Amino acid sequence: MDRRENFKRLAEARTNKLLKALELLGNLSNRSYYDYTPGDVEKIFDILQEELEEQKKRFTNRKVKTKRFRL
Repeated sequence: MDRRENFKRLAEARTNKLLKALELLGNLSNRSYYDYTPGDVEKIFDILQEELEEQKKRFTNRKVKTKRFRL
């Protein structure tokens, strides 16, 4: 398998996995089962946006540091 095909295969699989994880995260919005504050939601989406931006930078050869999330 050539490098392009390998990239496409892995990119599709990993992107679909992330999309599913985001869908599962969205399930937490059900107030019948979960209690959260607007601040909690803001923290979640801030860290997700930050991580997306950092990973995008990796494709342009910029340095990125690893983060962990906690409420």
